[in-house]
Amino acid sequence: MKFCKVLLFLCCGLTLFFSACSSPQDKSYKSQDKIHKERLKLVDQYQKCNEKAEKEGTDKQVCEQYLKAAEALK
Repeated sequence: MKFCKVLLFLCCGLTLFFSACSSPQDKSYKSQDKIHKERLKLVDQYQKCNEKAEKEGTDKQVCEQYLKAAEALK
């Protein structure tokens, strides 16, 4: 009887342990989400840089680095 209880607790523990682990698909989704957020951040910086360049009358070529970086993350 004692052995059955130990086996039952072991099975329950292993089930909880393996259900908490993330699958490769979950890791892929998280990675894609991080890349998407980084692209949005770079595009936002690009837009802010363009607005600043228009106000100050400076060269917009400086802002192209943000756009190129965002395109590289596609």
